[in-house]
Amino acid sequence: MPTARLDSRALLRVAGPDWRAFLQGLVTQDVETLAAGEVRFAALLAPQGRVMFDLFVVGEEDGALLDVAADRRDALLSRLTLYRLRSKVEIARDERGVFASWGDLAEGAPDPRLPELGRRIYGEAVVQEATEDGYDLHRLALGVPDPARDAIPDKTYPIEANWDLLNGIDFRKGCFVGQETTSRMKRRGIIKNRMLPIAFEGEALPFGAEVLNGDLRAGEVLTGRDGRAMALLRLDRIEGELTVDGRPARVERPGWFVERDG
Repeated sequence: MPTARLDSRALLRVAGPDWRAFLQGLVTQDVETLAAGEVRFAALLAPQGRVMFDLFVVGEEDGALLDVAADRRDALLSRLTLYRLRSKVEIARDERGVFASWGDLAEGAPDPRLPELGRRIYGEAVVQEATEDGYDLHRLALGVPDPARDAIPDKTYPIEANWDLLNGIDFRKGCFVGQETTSRMKRRGIIKNRMLPIAFEGEALPFGAEVLNGDLRAGEVLTGRDGRAMALLRLDRIEGELTVDGRPARVERPGWFVERDG
């Protein structure tokens, strides 16, 4: 049961009489039915439909925690303050720690993206038996994009980062910021690019390295490590012989991707 503190993550707390209605009109996930102790994966999008912030929304008895990239927390606080207007909500930093636990007998709230990712824990008195790097290796082995580092703010559409396949978008809820573009992409089936893991020989590839299918551009490398990386790929160019940085590469579709993408 490895457990790691995720120093790359930090928390905001949203409370007050209007907290549910406030978040419901902003994020991609339903929060009206969020129960205390439950975690849901979501995003706050720009009006044009691109990812601004990745979020885990954590239900509490009288509000919610927002688990966000630590280096984006203050920017999210400023953005939510702009949206607050006359809503009766309080938004503040919360200094509790963020932890991930995975493997047999993992504790905490289930990660809503994928059961195999394990659980998320919020608090201070948590015994750590692993490192964040170990958790990152576990996530990458499952072929799940890093929601903060792979989804580039103001550039990436959530469907490109597989939010729709990882329980990050509720298409049945009411309006949210960026909904029109997101729903249209899903409804019309015009998804040209997806994040998928690639395998190769040798050391880690640089961010942005070009993936080629013959002489045609097939995508670009995002984050990764020796032998494996996430890449944003054109779905019509992932068959055949791929190369990156002069090395042969292959796409490895995770089982969850095949099942959910249909």
